[in-house]
Order: sequence, then C-alpha cells, then structure tokens
Amino acid sequence: MLSKVLSASITGIDAYMVEVEVDISSGLPAFLMVGLPEGAIKEGRERIKSAIKNSGYRFPSDRITVNLAPADIKKEGTSFDLPVALGILCASGVVSPSTWDDYLILGELSLDGLIRPVKGVLPIAIMAEQKGLRGIFLPKENAIEASVIDGINIYPVGSLPELVEAILGRNPIEPFVNNEDISLKIHGEDVDFSDVKGQDSLKRALEISAAGGHNLLMIGPPGSGKTMMARRLFTILPEMSFDESLETSKIYSVLGLMPPGAGLITQRPFRSPHHTISDAGLVGGGKEPRPGEVSLAHNGVLFLDELPEFKRNVLEVLRQPLEDGHVTISRASGTIRYPARFQLISAMNPCPCGNLGHPGKECQCTPIQIQRYRSRISGPLLDRIDIHIEVPPVNFRDLSSPSEGESSSAILERVKKARAVQRDRFSGLNIKTNSQMNSRHIKEFCRLDKDSIELLEKGMERLSLSARAHNKILKVARTIADLEGAIEIKAEHIAEAIQYRSLDRQFSGHPGFLPV
Repeated sequence: MLSKVLSASITGIDAYMVEVEVDISSGLPAFLMVGLPEGAIKEGRERIKSAIKNSGYRFPSDRITVNLAPADIKKEGTSFDLPVALGILCASGVVSPSTWDDYLILGELSLDGLIRPVKGVLPIAIMAEQKGLRGIFLPKENAIEASVIDGINIYPVGSLPELVEAILGRNPIEPFVNNEDISLKIHGEDVDFSDVKGQDSLKRALEISAAGGHNLLMIGPPGSGKTMMARRLFTILPEMSFDESLETSKIYSVLGLMPPGAGLITQRPFRSPHHTISDAGLVGGGKEPRPGEVSLAHNGVLFLDELPEFKRNVLEVLRQPLEDGHVTISRASGTIRYPARFQLISAMNPCPCGNLGHPGKECQCTPIQIQRYRSRISGPLLDRIDIHIEVPPVNFRDLSSPSEGESSSAILERVKKARAVQRDRFSGLNIKTNSQMNSRHIKEFCRLDKDSIELLEKGMERLSLSARAHNKILKVARTIADLEGAIEIKAEHIAEAIQYRSLDRQFSGHPGFLPV
C-alpha cells in the first residue's frame, strides 16, 4: 500500500516542500530510503522502527520503500523521522491519509516514541504559510518559534501516539496560541556609553557609524578602549524592523541557535569571532555548507578585534560580502546564497608592540616590522572601510573624572532621527542606510556646492584616495549632515568625512610611516 506525507527541508536559509512517499509491498523484509538522504536521515530507520514498536504499533515485516521527493535534491537533518513513521502507519492501515493531506509534519523521534525538536522551523513555517497549507504538526519545543508566522495553525506534538490519536480524531490537538513575549534578547551585557571616560572623537565616529551603517576601523595602543567601545555599539543601534528580525531569525533557526521559549530576534546581532577562525567559519561553507559569522551578524555588527592577527586569506574573503551584502557558496552539488549585510567594526594596534605614537612609551619596532604588520590588511579591504579613526590612550584626568559621559539612550535618539531621515529618503528603493548607496544614489542624494567640491578635490589629491574612497567620503558626509538635520551637504561635513580617511596614507606600503 502507498501513502504520502508532506514535510519540508532547508536549502540555504529557505525551505522547500518534500513529499514523503512510503510503499509497503510483499517481499523480503527491508527498509530502504531513497531521494538523496544523508547520514542522519538514513540512521533514522532504526529510530523509526524502535519508536513505532515502543509506541504500541506493529512494524511491518514486509519490504518498505521510502522516497523523499524531489529526489534530485540532497536532504539532511532529523526532521523526517516523524513523517516517515506516520507514512508507515498510514500504509499499514492504522490511519487514513485523507484526514491530514494538507498538513506539514516535522519531528525527530526518540526510541520510545517521544518527539524531539528540530532545526529550521521558522523558514519552514514561512514556506507553509506561503503554500497555503492548513497547519503544521511539530515538536512542542518548536511551537513558539513557528508561531511567529501568522496565517497558519501550529499543532505542538509530544509523542508519536499523541499525533496518531489526533489524526484519528480521538484526542484532537488545539492550535498553539502564545500571548507571551517571544522576542530573543541576544545581548546579556549591561553596558552603556555613560561608563566611558574620554574618547570623545571615537564616540562621535561610532555615532556616525551607527547612524549610517558605516564600517569602521579603530587604531590605537593597547588599553585605549577600542574593544570596550565596540562592545557598546549595539546600545546605540535601533531595533530591527519585523522583516529584518525575520530574516536574521531564519539564519539562527537553521543553525539551531534559537533557545527554547524564543521565537524572534529583535536586537541587532553583535558577533565577535576569535582571530583563529577559518575562512569557512567566517563566511560560511564546509562539506555541508552552513552560514558563517558574517551571516550570523546579518543586520547587525561583526567585530574583528586585533585585525592584523587574522589570517590574510580569512580577511580577504570579507571583500565580497562587504560589497554585495551576501555570500555565495558554490559546490559541485549546487550554489547557496546566504545574506550577509553587516557593519564591520574592527580594531588594531598601530604596530606589533602597540606603542607607536604613545606619548609615554617608546616603540621598539623597526619601520620594516611596522610595514609588515600593517600590510597584513590589504588595500582593497581597507578601502571598503568607511571610517578610520585614531584612538589615543586615555589620560589620568579623564579617567579620574567623577562626571559621567553621555548616555547610550541620548545618542540612540539622534541615531534614530538620522535613520528616519534615511528611511524617508530611500523609500521605494532597496536600500535602508547611507552606507548602502551605489553610484547612482550618490549622484542623486549627495550633491555638493562649489566649496565642498574644492575641499573634496584637495583631500583626494593630498591623500591619494581611490574612487571607492571618494564615494565613501560622500556617504559619510551625507550621514553627518543627516545627524545635524541638514538637507544639503556642506563643506564642514566633507571636512569631517575626509578626516576619517587620513589613516589611508599610513597603509600605503611605504617604509617611512607617519606616527599615529
């Protein structure tokens, strides 16, 4: 007898429908699974067999063939345990197929028939709602995550017998309704910019970075506060829109990083990988492609501390996502695209010993050592960072001052106003912040007067800046103007934006470096 059960699988961060076909025929006892199942699915045969027997049902002693259609796409994960088990019971005559052919079935089975949670429920729920299905039967632990999507019924199930009884109509399961806050707070640190002493110029640069979504590089001696300031950036970033939250949450759902009781990420991610990370760990990939840190930082911040300590090949793979906002991973079996639109915040020392330019310490490095250290960061990568800022050591007067600095909430209000201006400006366009403007947008929204053009020309010539750096200056100047509520970009806005490119000259490759 043949039965069919609807289920789903994940490719990239999107779901697609899978039809689980189960055929039981006479012949030598066998349990075959076809349709490109990978290891965890094949091993599921033993879990399914034990779960059916231990739930009080008879496991057929005939030839069982399971096909996962479409059969030309490789499938992985443990979510097919439950639909395969249900298909076997249906083909055995335990349940009727006509009562649940518009429902999606997901779940991993334990040997005693209990149902365990699975990954990727959020994109599957989105797909099911788009396909117009009536509902989803899934593990209880995944119910909150799936309930984020309106327009589809969620039925949490705890065991295989519970699902069978519900389908037979003996013990119906009520659709899941959650009235609690399902947003996930991914930052547990209680930090604020008011804790920071001094470093007013860096605070200003971080405010501009947050307002326009600009990449930023901090260069200064150890202990000057680079890492501390970077870890407070999320406190001045506005919360994500629902669409942004959904897109980011899909990535965390696919990787199984959504903890129980949470369904939607509303805070912008802040990812800070160690400098020993591999290129696959940073941008994604591997034998079975997975999203990397740049995708986990989507719509948020990727912080790379001690930037020159990262391997050169690891840093170079950042160039495409910084430019395109996504990562494309190609394998023989196909191509997967992961979203990766993030703010890159990075920090480094001015030299190997860290004391170059320090007012109270002497640098022990030779010009060649400094050149070699800084040349670990390539010109093309440096060119893609909008703001370069010196971070001098904090003096004793600032450290011992009893007064507090400006709070994160006050800075956040200015950032929100600037973001609102950009939202209105780019209404109808596929961009949200000034940092995402292309050449056409720059030409339309970054018009300069005569004084600004002359100042920009002098800055370009003196610093020998590239065409990309020219556009970065205009984008940053547009953000500075937005923070001040100015409609047009003025010469003072250009002057401040040029100031944030003044370190380019120190990375030009010449052995005689200017002091930081």
